[in-house]
Amino acid sequence: MSKLSLTMAALKPVAIAALLFCIASPAFSQTAQDRAAERRAKHADKASDTTADTEQAKPQYPDATRKEPETKASAKLTPKLKKIFDAYDKDDAATVTSVADEVIADAKANAYERSIAARLAGATLLNTDQARAKVYMKQALEFDGLSNNDHFESMLLLSQLQLQDDEYADSLATIDRFLAETKSTNPDHLAIKGNALYRLERYPEAAAVLKQAVAATPEPKADLLQLLMGTYVEMKQPGEAAKVAEGLIAKNPNDKRLQMNLATIYMQTDQGAKAAELLEKLRTSGQLTEDRDYRNLYALYLSSEGKEKEAISVINEGIEKGILKPDYQTYVALAQAYYFSEQPKLAIEAYRKAAPLAPDGETYLNLAKTLWQEGQIAEAKQAAQQALDKGVKKPDDAKKIVALPGK
Repeated sequence: MSKLSLTMAALKPVAIAALLFCIASPAFSQTAQDRAAERRAKHADKASDTTADTEQAKPQYPDATRKEPETKASAKLTPKLKKIFDAYDKDDAATVTSVADEVIADAKANAYERSIAARLAGATLLNTDQARAKVYMKQALEFDGLSNNDHFESMLLLSQLQLQDDEYADSLATIDRFLAETKSTNPDHLAIKGNALYRLERYPEAAAVLKQAVAATPEPKADLLQLLMGTYVEMKQPGEAAKVAEGLIAKNPNDKRLQMNLATIYMQTDQGAKAAELLEKLRTSGQLTEDRDYRNLYALYLSSEGKEKEAISVINEGIEKGILKPDYQTYVALAQAYYFSEQPKLAIEAYRKAAPLAPDGETYLNLAKTLWQEGQIAEAKQAAQQALDKGVKKPDDAKKIVALPGK
């Protein structure tokens, strides 16, 4: 019998599943800081002086360019302000907003009274009606009657609300105004600007601000460093991103998301061995819990010289645990791993599972070639015909097998 000059069809490289690089907006405290400030003001208001506490408070923005206004409530509107404070303390948003609207609309109300009414109305609507909350916060700033502490806290909160609602340009404008008027170098404040710039895809500017924020504190927060890491990724500077990620992982060795992000960075910088090592540690500790986790790891092994057995172990484990989907991609990867590790019988078994799921006849053709090489002519001819039936790029290869003598 003449030998057929057949080679395995070019195997498509197994694609590495994209890992979602998550960057969270700096968490904003819904009402903790805000409510505390307002409750302090409420208690001072019981003595008919709603501003005493604010006036005596330590300035949080000592370098602010804004001059402190005279924050004093009139005798006429003090009862209404007290009603607002009491309703706010009880989380009675309906009363807070309705009475606040009365104060704001009162032609005789001064700047402070309107500002504090708007501020409280905005604060009580946080996380229930963000749109209205922002309107009230803007009014509190426009009336310009709050103490510097409350005025700038309102501005900061407005910027965070805008960032949370994907109003990135507005958030940037607000935080820029805040930074210009307060002269603040607080890393938390700079992080808001960096985040807004990141969301606007102004990555070089974001990186500059975020590096300034990191430099401003000996122990940068994880959220800040993750944001800087994401900025470097977007700037196509994975080496810098990897440095940040490695530092974060050193402090948070059990943070899976960080390690997955670092593995992605390693993949992007052609450091497959490092990525595989990182994912392998997660696998052995039982932290690979998603289909794409297993796909990334076996793809890394298949793209590395002599790592087919490791790929086989990953695939079989993923299937056994019910994490890795037993689909075409999985079975064809398993078949390739078996074939190139010189386990043709197991490769045939995997190809038989993959071929019916394949979009075309190429996998049937690989099955046919492997069967032929193992001397299983009848099965090879049948697989070659199935390849022709589903369609292949080189039908002549399949026809040669179909034409082989013997059953």
